[in-house]
Amino acid sequence: MPSLQTALPPELANNAIRLYRECLRRAKYVGSRQHNTALVIDMVRQQFKRHMHETDPEKIQKLKDDAARGLINHMLHESEKMSGRKFSQSS
Repeated sequence: MPSLQTALPPELANNAIRLYRECLRRAKYVGSRQHNTALVIDMVRQQFKRHMHETDPEKIQKLKDDAARGLINHMLHESEKMSGRKFSQSS
């Protein structure tokens, strides 16, 4: 299965620290709009801390793909809100 990270810029996709920072940045944005910033940031931090000692390269790639998927979904959601048109098809 191809990596979802190809949809992200290479500097984010290949660097877990930058991916983490981008996830936190998005969490702050989402939290500020929903008035629960601390909760959303804490959820992101918990997910990364839970797996910080993972050594299996395949599992690490899956975790990075999951984080990338979350970022991509949020970007699509924001784009849809701004443009008023739907980019994804619901089944």
